[in-house]
Amino acid sequence: QVQFVESGGGLVQPGGSLRLSCAASGSNLGLWNMAWYRQAPGTTRELVAVINVAGRRNYSDSVKGRFTISMNNRKTTVYLQMNSLKPEDTAVYYCHGKAAYGTGSRESWGQGTQVTVSS
Repeated sequence: QVQFVESGGGLVQPGGSLRLSCAASGSNLGLWNMAWYRQAPGTTRELVAVINVAGRRNYSDSVKGRFTISMNNRKTTVYLQMNSLKPEDTAVYYCHGKAAYGTGSRESWGQGTQVTVSS
């Protein structure tokens, strides 16, 4: 059973930067499609960024050009570098992974890390 643990959230002023980390235990991430989601109070969880097994990356329009998703060479940790942060980026950020497993798939969520952008 793979588990994801996020870290790196906190309070930052508008225009600032944060880097979130998602560390995996129980599996190498080489065959996992990984993503970051976020959920603000009173809203549904939204997809922010994705990196697939081929290393291809996609971003939501709201973060494109400001956020970067990446994975370390050991395939154990996924990062979300967030620059030029805005108050509307305030949310709980979740790491998610999905991989083929037998004839189906398996997936897992992290517990979330709070990001607050405020002056």
